[in-house]
Amino acid sequence: MRASYEFTSESVSEGHPDKVCDRISDSILDAFLARDPQARVAVETLTTTNLIVLAGEVRPAGLVSKEEMEAIARAAVKDIGYEQDGFHWQNAQVQVHVHGQSAHIAQGVDADGSDKEEGAGDQGIMFGYACRETEDLMPAPIAYSHQILSDMAAARKSGSVQGLGPDSKSQVTLAYENGKPVRATSVVVSTQHDEGLTQDDVRALVRPFVENVLPEGWMCPEESFYVNPTGTFVIGGPDGDAGLTGRKIIVDTYGGAAPHGGGAFSGKDPTKVDRSAAYASRYLAKNVVAAGLAERCTIQLSYAIGVSQPLSLYVDTHGTGQADEAALEKALAQVMDLSPRGIREHLGLNKPIYARTSAYGHFGRKAQDDGGFSWERTDLAEAIKGAL
Repeated sequence: MRASYEFTSESVSEGHPDKVCDRISDSILDAFLARDPQARVAVETLTTTNLIVLAGEVRPAGLVSKEEMEAIARAAVKDIGYEQDGFHWQNAQVQVHVHGQSAHIAQGVDADGSDKEEGAGDQGIMFGYACRETEDLMPAPIAYSHQILSDMAAARKSGSVQGLGPDSKSQVTLAYENGKPVRATSVVVSTQHDEGLTQDDVRALVRPFVENVLPEGWMCPEESFYVNPTGTFVIGGPDGDAGLTGRKIIVDTYGGAAPHGGGAFSGKDPTKVDRSAAYASRYLAKNVVAAGLAERCTIQLSYAIGVSQPLSLYVDTHGTGQADEAALEKALAQVMDLSPRGIREHLGLNKPIYARTSAYGHFGRKAQDDGGFSWERTDLAEAIKGAL
């Protein structure tokens, strides 16, 4: 690994077109899980000018009606803050094309009452990562990018800042020396704003959020602080650009600082290992770092559809490990059941906890009392050390 370099990550707000879709899909997932913790859900959303389209498959079919799904979609858009001529929570057309789950998928995933274990909902590879760059053991560029936009959204919704719209993006470039982040070299924030505000007006609104998030003395040079570089950003959200569920997978994970297996998260119930095993691999990597066994840790899991146990478990501590990586792999398999059912039970994933994950990252968040972000706990650290 290079000692000195620059690295960049980006984030997008809850009002970004793709994130609007993620929020709607995860809100519908929550509605199903609230009624049946064993529900199967794979719901995609598309948005464009005053149009919301839902598609996918669920089981049990009809558990949440089409009318309820439409109401959930409208409520999500309202909470985000869209009341614009081109995209309005009340006036947008909502089309629901959601049907029952394929029997051929169900037969490979479900336990059948015999000795057969529940299988993974799909094949795939999933990665988890943790490092000591922030308190939450996340890469600093993505952590700061998320926080800038999250703080802006909170201020917009509370009314403490006027003139900002729901759609925004951020990008933070940090300089690393001896492998550690030391300062920002550039920051980009593009945010939707009220008509009549100048670029300088928006710059003045945005600056405090950036300065409050970056550590003291880390602010980039003025000529490298870009706010709405195109000059005007009044038309935004799905009216400005179509959105789709699952198009921001790098924003959702580690900002490019670690590998991603390729699968999106939002709208998928936790039998889909795209989601649950990505959470499990983050959980294991974070606990390895929290246990003091590495400064950085990447974990890969792989699965086959209909097969219960992972096909592989790989650990890379990037030359920072205090334990043999092969020994770590054995220890991790010992301290946690990594079957789909084992992951769900260990992390308590069959709960309506997903709408809150749909913006500002699935990782680096605080574990919550109701089970939200349970994969961010560090309660497995001692068990891992004990298993070595």
